[in-house]
Amino acid sequence: MEILLVKNAGFCFGVKRAVDLTFKVAEDESLPAVALGPIIHNPQVIEELGKRGIATVDKVPDNNSIIIIRTHGIEQNLYGNILKSGHRIIDATCPFVKKAQQYAKLLSEEDYQVLILGDSNHPEVKGILSYAGGNASVINSSSNLPILGRKVGIVVQTTQLQEALKALISNIVGKVSELKVFNTICNSTALRLKETEKMARKVNLMLVVGGKNSANTTQLAHLCKSLGVTTYHIETASEIKKSWIRGINKIGITAGASTPDWIIEDIKDKLRHIGG
Repeated sequence: MEILLVKNAGFCFGVKRAVDLTFKVAEDESLPAVALGPIIHNPQVIEELGKRGIATVDKVPDNNSIIIIRTHGIEQNLYGNILKSGHRIIDATCPFVKKAQQYAKLLSEEDYQVLILGDSNHPEVKGILSYAGGNASVINSSSNLPILGRKVGIVVQTTQLQEALKALISNIVGKVSELKVFNTICNSTALRLKETEKMARKVNLMLVVGGKNSANTTQLAHLCKSLGVTTYHIETASEIKKSWIRGINKIGITAGASTPDWIIEDIKDKLRHIGG
């Protein structure tokens, strides 16, 4: 049995930075520290941080604490309130997400109607929206457009597909006088999708590794399934069943941006143990 791993599987730059910052706080700081929302969308990493003393909370604590901002970022007014409260902030927001926030704010200040291409329920998108002004909208396709003004600006959730952005631009460009687009899709996301597609076309089985609540990991699973290859989205090696491997001679592994190397290695070891 041959096991193949996508070259750019696992932690992207922004996630690695956030995780490294958070583990460093756990080691070095004397003040209590909490993560405001899950640092990344990976339950196993969150559990490990909890063991190191970094609790994940959904609201700012009353006591003087270090507040770690998740890689997806938070809303603008919440960030300001934390600063005013006197808490110390460790900002682990992905730099690419920060760029999307800044571009949304810039478009709003220049009187563009801001459209955010993304999932309205995702924390990254909620944060970007808070910078985009009162006339902003979150859309997930060109089919749910609001009434458009003369000037429209677009920013994108960092894990969206390039094809979705192209379709949106094509649908809007003939309907407005001015269109300004900031392509804030992370290159790492696009590269991982491209590499995963290439691998899925030459294996009998794909294992997509990452949090079930991870948007980019779910995209990888959908892509593999759309290509007709048998695909399983798993978080850990314990989910692998021997029946999946029976008769399979070539397995591909890809992983979302929030998946640590040690989980990928565990999965490879489990496959070797089953397959010989």
